[in-house]
Order: sequence, then C-alpha cells, then structure tokens
Amino acid sequence: MWWLWIILGVLAAVAIWVLGTYNSLIISRTSSEEAFSTMDIYLKKRYDLIPNVVQTVKGYAKHESDTFEKVIEARNMAMKASSGSVEQAKGENALTGTIKSLFALSENYPELKANQNFIDLQNQLNQLEIDIANSRKYYNGVVKEYNIKIQSVPTNIIANLFKFSKKEMFVVDEETERKNVSVQF
Repeated sequence: MWWLWIILGVLAAVAIWVLGTYNSLIISRTSSEEAFSTMDIYLKKRYDLIPNVVQTVKGYAKHESDTFEKVIEARNMAMKASSGSVEQAKGENALTGTIKSLFALSENYPELKANQNFIDLQNQLNQLEIDIANSRKYYNGVVKEYNIKIQSVPTNIIANLFKFSKKEMFVVDEETERKNVSVQF
C-alpha cells in the first residue's frame, strides 16, 4: 500500500511542476505581448506626429520635396508592416533614418530652427524617440527572458508540448541607425 502513496506523490509533484511551468510560460508570453503593445503605442504616436513635422518643414524648405517624400514613404511602410514582424523592425529603422535627415535639413534654415512650432514638434519627437528606445529595451529584455525560458531544460518540454514559440527581438538596423546623416543640396 505504501508504494501506491509514493506513486501518487510523484504524480502529484509532476502535475504541480507542469502547472507551475505552464503558468510561468503564460506570464512570460503575456509580459512580452504587453511590452510590444507599449512600444507600439509610442510608434503610433510617432506616426501621428510626423505629418505635422513634415508640414512645418515644408513651409520653409519647399525645394526639399525628395526628403519629404522619403519620410512619408518610410512612415507608410512602417505603418503597413504587420505588428511584431521583421518587416516592421526594418520599417521603423528606415523611418528613424529619414527623420534624422529631416532634422539635419533644418540646420540649413535658420528661420525654421527659430520657429516655435517646429521646436515644439522636434522636442515632442525627440521625447518619443527616447520613449521608443526605452520601450524597445524593455521589450527585448522581456523577450530574451521568455526565449531563454522556452529553450531551457526541462521547461522546453512543456513549451514544446503546448506550442510556445520563440519571439523575435526588435533590433536596430546597423546601416540605418549607426551611420551619420548626410544632407546634400
């Protein structure tokens, strides 16, 4: 009779471990989804702000239509990419690069640099870029923990059993983010 209690005890321990592991994976996955959602909110705010910046700059730099078109094109590409996809990360990196060109362009227009509306928009956009960078760091940290959890033994057994899949990090494009912005006239 004592062997029955041992078997029941082992089964109960395994069941408790499976439930605890499953719940831990659910919490990690939900945290990564929440982190992406937070980042997505900042990205949408940036999408909404960009047309205002472009319109303000257009009033001062009418012959820079190529730069404006690139900014709007990059914004539209980033907005159309599916949420959480590699294409979205590429679109966001391209958008960041074109925004840098737009602000570098303003250096050649002293009236624009002195315009209070432009200064306010630039400050708002700069704050959004800081918020986006911080939310990307948070998202990537949460995703890293989740990915480690679903790939580590013995948790990977439960992750595979319940089809938890690896999430992609939101990475910086080397070419777009790390090179200097050049504006040519």
